[in-house]
Amino acid sequence: MTLLTIDGLGKSYGHTTALDDVSLRVEAGRRTAVVGPSGSGKTTLLRLVAGFEAPDAGRIELDGTIMADGPAHVPAHRRGIGIVAQDGALFPHLSVAENIGFGIPRGTPDRETQIAGLIDMVELDRAMLERRPHQLSGGQQQRVALARALGRKPRLILLDEPFSALDTGLRENMRKAVARVLQAAGITAILVTHDQTEALSFADQVAVLRGGRLVQTGAPRTLYLQPRDRETALFLGDAVLLPAHARDGHADCALGAVPIRAERQGRVEIMLRPEQIRIVPADEDGTGRVVDIEFGGAVCTVTVALEGTSLPPVAIRTSSLAPPALGDRVRLDIDGAAHVLDADGADRPPAP
Repeated sequence: MTLLTIDGLGKSYGHTTALDDVSLRVEAGRRTAVVGPSGSGKTTLLRLVAGFEAPDAGRIELDGTIMADGPAHVPAHRRGIGIVAQDGALFPHLSVAENIGFGIPRGTPDRETQIAGLIDMVELDRAMLERRPHQLSGGQQQRVALARALGRKPRLILLDEPFSALDTGLRENMRKAVARVLQAAGITAILVTHDQTEALSFADQVAVLRGGRLVQTGAPRTLYLQPRDRETALFLGDAVLLPAHARDGHADCALGAVPIRAERQGRVEIMLRPEQIRIVPADEDGTGRVVDIEFGGAVCTVTVALEGTSLPPVAIRTSSLAPPALGDRVRLDIDGAAHVLDADGADRPPAP
């Protein structure tokens, strides 16, 4: 069941177009991540869905109710949408209990029980209820902000880069914790982020914005392995892009004949993710030479110059246990199939 429907949304600020004909469906109880570089329109989309601003064109429908139809729109406080901001935005003069209970009317018979249940839901100790926000860590503050948003029993929660101010390790733990809470509560959520890894690991659906347009939507694995065009491929992770000639289910390229997933013929550009490429020691049949090795703990990055081509060197992540040596000749073997990129994808409607 679709909870949120966005159709043909457009928004401009003066001569600058922030969103251009954006359409998106968000299913009930699912998590959607909207991802894109700075200036792509992510924050504008979030503000329009929240009701902080009105669109110039298009429609927003939440659970069967029209929230915006062009400039005519329902104000934010009447939409039943929860918001968790980047810094949590807790009230510093209120205790944790008072922050969580802010959206629960005073006089509600089981108000204290609800507050206790909410702090349990976000996996915090009830002893923290009497503390003030400045006595909490960044991760704890974000959990309290989530509990406060859940206390309003929203149909939809908007997460505005809520993990970006946290340290790397804490960020990953918080992301997993928030996903667990939302799934257990059955709450629909939209995460806005510029972090590709965060989007791919958190969401059931990822929507890629670029230049105010929705380029591609789909399951995280689908977008990662089958991006629409080279810009999306490179934005979602490291990628090896090679010119090739497609024929009979294969593409002839600098790495040899590589299987492809598309029925294409002629000149194409293919994409391989670095983890698909294995470095094999070679002498006579070597396709490249190691020109750089960067140690990174469990994984190292080996850069290989492809011999006999003018292509840039290829960087490949591999185990640090037994990497090749600088100057070694190697062969690059491929696991799985390459993806054929859409050369003119930017001019076509977004792929599902």
